[in-house]
Amino acid sequence: MKHKLQADDFSAEFLSSNAMNRTSHFESEIAEHAEVLFRTRAEIRERFSELVAVCTRAVSAGNKLLFFGNGGSASDAQHIATEFVVRFKANRRAIAAIALTADTTTLTAIGNDFGFENIFSRQIEALCVRGDVAIGISTSGNSANVIRGLQAARNCGAATVALGGGDGGQMKNHADHVILVPSSVTARIQEMHITIGHILCGAVELELGLV
Repeated sequence: MKHKLQADDFSAEFLSSNAMNRTSHFESEIAEHAEVLFRTRAEIRERFSELVAVCTRAVSAGNKLLFFGNGGSASDAQHIATEFVVRFKANRRAIAAIALTADTTTLTAIGNDFGFENIFSRQIEALCVRGDVAIGISTSGNSANVIRGLQAARNCGAATVALGGGDGGQMKNHADHVILVPSSVTARIQEMHITIGHILCGAVELELGLV
């Protein structure tokens, strides 16, 4: 009986300690998120306004937005493109946007035949035309396939956008418009990317008079 009580006491202490650690972790993550959010607001405001204008002009002229990235950024590309095509805040006409990360047949064929570094540039060659906007998303800014995608878009006469973080890596040297989240933490950069994508979609809707 004494042994069981000691075990129960240990379990209660262990659970209490874990609860404190969980709360501390939660507060720390939220605090870091909030800090990056406010720094992002201050640092990208002007460049974001330019991005809205570029995207609005393209859509108004009958062009489209193309999004691409790897891993979590691939998911962000699909998420943001979907907000444009389907709806964001209100029902309205569809806005032309494509995520170059969604077609597994195309991605695996290009990767197999031409190499993973060309999975976006090959699609850009096929789908992108002058006047489009190509938005490469990379938390490191050094993803070879994203950089090649931006280079191919420039060759097509499209406006190019680098959505990154930290110092922007090499990607920033291949884009007309650079939006960098002021953080080196991948999770925080990704959180800001989806926030920026949402705000961009809402802003383009407003600019086009759709809401």
